[in-house]
Amino acid sequence: MTSALAPPPRDEPAQADGPVPRAARATLNWYALALGMPNVLMQLSNLKVGHGVAESRVESGRIDKHPLKRLRTTLTYLAVASHGTAAERVHLRAEINRAHRQVVSAPDAKVKYNAFDRDLQLWVAACLYKGVEDMINALDLTFTEREWDDLYRHSARLATSLQVPPDMWPPTREDFTVYWDARVAAIETDPKTRAFLQDLAGLAFLPRPLSTTLGPLSRFITTGFLPQEFRDEIGLPWDARSQRHFDRFVRLSASVNRRLPRPAREFPFNLYLWDFRRRLRQGRPIV
Repeated sequence: MTSALAPPPRDEPAQADGPVPRAARATLNWYALALGMPNVLMQLSNLKVGHGVAESRVESGRIDKHPLKRLRTTLTYLAVASHGTAAERVHLRAEINRAHRQVVSAPDAKVKYNAFDRDLQLWVAACLYKGVEDMINALDLTFTEREWDDLYRHSARLATSLQVPPDMWPPTREDFTVYWDARVAAIETDPKTRAFLQDLAGLAFLPRPLSTTLGPLSRFITTGFLPQEFRDEIGLPWDARSQRHFDRFVRLSASVNRRLPRPAREFPFNLYLWDFRRRLRQGRPIV
């Protein structure tokens, strides 16, 4: 497929405001934190995206250099894309464009990439939507087919809040499955990105006391949520015993989620949405 490079960023209208579907409201959930790292690894299993992140010169946005800032910007993006107004999404896109201008491969790079490549942005948005599906299934939330369809249409904002035009988002869930299966079949890493992803999974970028303590749990949860194709490509072993332990973890965390009051379930997304609007009022950078 020929890459669809976006024209120079400009202010464009966002999708019109409308009521946020019930299913979409349920996706702003603390449990997304558990799916964050596996989703990053899925995104970076596209060779161009992987090199774009591993080689990024925008150090302030790198997960391995500034993990807390990266967490804030990613969760802010998800909250605003889903629950923000059209004007807020336009502002968010402009902030992202400002950072993405610097993410381009060097002239002599073996793997060429450009952060304004719409095909790559569509892949990132598709991974984010897949993470939404995985979270809903893990938490055993029950939606009707119509609610699933409403959520899927609403999730187009994950793409259009970047540089992806609406007509590039697969029109139906069935179309998305076709797109997803084809892209998963084409995932690719190389020694550089594979080592980078393995380090991310085990939190090797944190100070040694933290990575030693938290790394094994992160690798376990990350590997558990990854589809087998990604485990195989990245080189993350998994077996039946690991799956049994992971299934117990998912059941327990879903049980905890059902007992939490709504503000606690929505944390920290509710905090980051509030912080975004505060930064917007004060004219402070978002990304």
